[in-house]
Amino acid sequence: MAEIMFDGKPLRLTEWTSCGGCAAKWGKDLLAGLVDELPVSIDPALLIGLAPFDDAAVYKVSDDIALVSTTDFFPPLVDDPSDFGAIAAANACSDVYAMGGTPIFALALVGMPINVLSTEVIGRILQGGQSVCQAACIPVAGGHSIDSVEPIYGLVVLGL
Repeated sequence: MAEIMFDGKPLRLTEWTSCGGCAAKWGKDLLAGLVDELPVSIDPALLIGLAPFDDAAVYKVSDDIALVSTTDFFPPLVDDPSDFGAIAAANACSDVYAMGGTPIFALALVGMPINVLSTEVIGRILQGGQSVCQAACIPVAGGHSIDSVEPIYGLVVLGL
């Protein structure tokens, strides 16, 4: 695959981030302190939510069906755009599997410095994520994108 260039130099996605992958996540103590201030859901159909923290939320839809939902995104931890997209998508899908669920579809979350990264690079990130979802028979049904100082990519994954 041809090397991607920016300003005459090879593009390294990790140069555009302050930290990569899950290292960008907030610490458990900070998160717990913030979440403790929120009202707790009293909806009995919410089987797993903020308390305790888990890989995904689980909501009982009927006696034999529960919806499993997760959101997972982060900055690049590798320089290859396709690999970054694939790693982020696999990480997001794995949260539903970790809860014993089967993913049924995903929505992409994309934040990119559009004045820095070309549509070719962004496209390769999306294609990397799409390839993982396609291999697992999980359609990517849409999503949301923003202009962002640091590149971030991931998925909302819903499962049963």
